[in-house]
Amino acid sequence: MLFLKLLLFFSFFSFIFSHDAIFNPHLFPRPLIIQHPEDIETQFRELEEDIKLQCTSWRFSVEANNLSPWKTIPQECLGYVKDYMTGRGYKVDLERVSNEAGVYAKTLQLSGDGKDVWIFDIDETLLSNLPYYIEHGYGLEIFDPIEFDKWVQRGMAPAIEPSLKLYDKILDLGFKIFLLTGRSEQHRSITIENLTKAGFRTWDKLILRDTEHHGKLATVFKSEKRSEMVEAGYRILGNSGDQWSDLLGGAPSIRSFKLPNPMYYIP
Repeated sequence: MLFLKLLLFFSFFSFIFSHDAIFNPHLFPRPLIIQHPEDIETQFRELEEDIKLQCTSWRFSVEANNLSPWKTIPQECLGYVKDYMTGRGYKVDLERVSNEAGVYAKTLQLSGDGKDVWIFDIDETLLSNLPYYIEHGYGLEIFDPIEFDKWVQRGMAPAIEPSLKLYDKILDLGFKIFLLTGRSEQHRSITIENLTKAGFRTWDKLILRDTEHHGKLATVFKSEKRSEMVEAGYRILGNSGDQWSDLLGGAPSIRSFKLPNPMYYIP
């Protein structure tokens, strides 16, 4: 940043002298006005603050589901998203969601008939794909399903720690846990391996997309699966997901908890 500021300053400085060097006898001499580096630094600081403000507003709109469908993060927000995802802000937001969900879960009186269900999404809800997105611009690159599948097949996604704590609490309270993910059925084995390695010890159902559901919007697919649960007599008391398509649609849970994710959008 310092190099860029100095470059602009000296470029401007050279520009002034190059014009003054052209002698014109019909013009009065002009005073040389040089902008101090402190003034340039102030302008840069104001620009940086404005970009941060705009990107904060953009992220708020993402989390509030106020934006039209989007494919990549804004170019100017790359640094902002990187700082958020790798800094304290993302961790604090995850902890907030997990804590609030845990408080809610403890207020519920379960029926004891084995029909009280909590649904969890997997990617960016239980498992973090941040190592993949660090290598792919934090969402600046258009999503490449082939490259992402290669990452999934490695089975190396770490647990999202606040979600793991919530998960264990939900288990201990006696809920049935259903995992409902947009991952393909062909990734069942590696998904089970990854979840187990990350510390998710047990669940009651793992629902993935089979060939019949490929091509359906996530909102439609997950609504259909929740409807099947309700038809089977289950009561969906809680639902945790990082996408609004995990939470909206038919047969919604009594309460839903949206985890932060400014890196990508799934309709």
